Amino acid sequence: MAPAGPWKRGPAGWISGGFSMYTLHDVGDQALLVEFENEISMAVNRKVVALKQALEEKRLPGMGELIPTYRSLVIHYDPLRADLGELKELIAQCAQHLDVTSLPKSIVTEIPVLYEGEYALDLEEIARIEGKTEEEIIKIHSQSDYYVYMLGFAPGHPYTARFENPFSFKRRETPRVRIPGGSIVVQLGLSDIIPFDQPCGWNIIGTTPILACDYRKENPFLLKAGQWIRHVPVDKAEFMDIKRQVELGCYQPKTYEKEG
Repeated sequence: MAPAGPWKRGPAGWISGGFSMYTLHDVGDQALLVEFENEISMAVNRKVVALKQALEEKRLPGMGELIPTYRSLVIHYDPLRADLGELKELIAQCAQHLDVTSLPKSIVTEIPVLYEGEYALDLEEIARIEGKTEEEIIKIHSQSDYYVYMLGFAPGHPYTARFENPFSFKRRETPRVRIPGGSIVVQLGLSDIIPFDQPCGWNIIGTTPILACDYRKENPFLLKAGQWIRHVPVDKAEFMDIKRQVELGCYQPKTYEKEG
C-alpha cells in the first residue's frame, strides 16, 4: 500500500520527493524501515532522531519500538492492532515536515575513564602510532565531545564520534576474543563503550566504572541517539569509589546541556 503524500514507487521502496529524499520499506510483516541519505553524518542522523521524536509525539495504536541507526529508523508495529495504511501515512507526513530545530537541547553525559595500566592495554601502542605521549593521547580523547549516533551490536552499546582531530589508527589486525565490559575502545575519530564482556577488534584506551546497560533500572540504557558524551580522566581511587556507588545503585553521572 502506498503512503499518502508525494511518494513514488522506487526499486527499493517508496521514495519521497518532498523536503528531502527518503525511502520507506516493509521489513517483514511487523516493521517498517525509513532510510535517509546514504551517508554517515550528524546532519543525516539528526533527521533520524527528529523523525523518531515526531512519531513518538503522534504515537498510533499498535506502534511499537522505534530504533534509530546511523541513517535510518526502524518502526516496529503489531499487525493485529496497527492500521498499516494509517501508520505509513503518518510516517510520510512526519518525514515531509521534519524540523531538526525542534529537537530538545543536546545533553552531554560525562563518562569517567581510568587511562592506565591493565585498564588501557593499547594506550602505549596508540601513542607510538600517533607519535605522541600517552598524556597527549589522553588529552585528545578527553577534551572532545563525542556525538552518539546510535546504540547497537550489544544492548546499550553506543557508537560515538568526534568531528575534529581524529586519530590515524584503525582496528587491530587481530581482534581479541574477549575484552571486559566497561572498556573504552577507539579507532580514527570513533570511541565506544563496551557494555559487557565480548569479542572486539578495537583498541582499548581505558575503562569506565559506569554501566552502559544496567538491567536493574526501568530504562537500562545510559545513552541514546542524538546525545553527546565527554570522557573525564579519573585516578584509580576515584574509579573504585565510583564503581562502588554503581554497584550500590546510587551513582548518577553528571549531565548538562551542550553549548552551541
